[in-house]
Amino acid sequence: MSSSAINSVPSKMKAWVLGDPDELHLVEKDVPVPGKAEALVRIDAVAICATDLEIMTYGTPALIQGGPPFNKNFTPGHEYMGTIAGLGPGVDEFEIGDRVTVEIHAGCGQCKRCRMGMYTSCHNYGKNYGDQNKGHRANGFTTDGGFAQYAINNINTMIKVPDTMPDEEATLVVTAGTSMYGLTELGGLVAGESVVVIGPGPIGLLAVAVAKSLGASPVVLVGTRENRNRIGLELGADVTIDARNEDVVARVKELTGGKGADYVVDCAGSETTVNQAVHMTNRGGRVCLAAFPKKPVEFDLGYLAVNNIYLYGIRGEGKSATHRAMAFMAEKRFDASKIHTHTFPMEDLPTALKYARERIDDAIKVVVSMKDTHAAAEAAE
Repeated sequence: MSSSAINSVPSKMKAWVLGDPDELHLVEKDVPVPGKAEALVRIDAVAICATDLEIMTYGTPALIQGGPPFNKNFTPGHEYMGTIAGLGPGVDEFEIGDRVTVEIHAGCGQCKRCRMGMYTSCHNYGKNYGDQNKGHRANGFTTDGGFAQYAINNINTMIKVPDTMPDEEATLVVTAGTSMYGLTELGGLVAGESVVVIGPGPIGLLAVAVAKSLGASPVVLVGTRENRNRIGLELGADVTIDARNEDVVARVKELTGGKGADYVVDCAGSETTVNQAVHMTNRGGRVCLAAFPKKPVEFDLGYLAVNNIYLYGIRGEGKSATHRAMAFMAEKRFDASKIHTHTFPMEDLPTALKYARERIDDAIKVVVSMKDTHAAAEAAE
């Protein structure tokens, strides 16, 4: 059990809620009560994801009460960690005071996809604990998320955090889990295989780290930002390619003896990068789309077919990949904190979002800390 004590749980909490697009309000909400197979998590830190920014502007992929999340008292945010403050009936897998980080999705557990372990593709997505009561939830997408002092999590979505791991680093486990999920779908055992990662965003950078930790060789990072490529090298990339001044496909072919890469993970999601991924992949190789274009794109489907290249898409951090990512991070197989660049208090969430959206001061992963908010609340009691 963590030394971080939970003395008492208040009945009210501070939470940010989404009004109109890109309009957030800091309000007071009731602290939720955990039910069967659930725990109440006092949120200690939450990282900002690019998907959070999309939800606040466009609504999708959030789905609240069957529609867009605007003006529904909805709290976004999904990459959080914290301390267990309360347990639902029958929960003995965790104890109050345990530090945990979380997955986003808790599937319904009864549809075909959930029974296969594909809970991020749950057929009952959005039908959560309400009138339809299908059991699925995705915190920060279909139910309240982490830009608040407390949240409810299913026991299957929580992973214990070592006492030696800082809060900010623990928020990055979901990001690493998404990268791990992509490599899982590509085959999992990538030791000795060549892996190319396109796009040095948070998922791409940690995909480099995970691939290297799994023994891939060489690991190649494609990016256009010099500083991000440098961080990629620190996280284990053997080679970086600057797409602004090199022929990316030709360079990958050169690095792989003319054959192309065994695995390619596209974390950029543009028409250009999708086509680069297709044409830099070896015959019989595999491509994972860990990001996706915002509109339909043209790509060389025929090249995939005649070269027996397999194309995979992933959603979120499924198949317990986050648990495996935590195992790697707990053993310090890579230093995920290299992508953490900024921290703001909860009350400064709008500023934190601005840094993340505009990449101010070369922001990569921006974290919001709840420490001051919790301390102030405890002092007021």
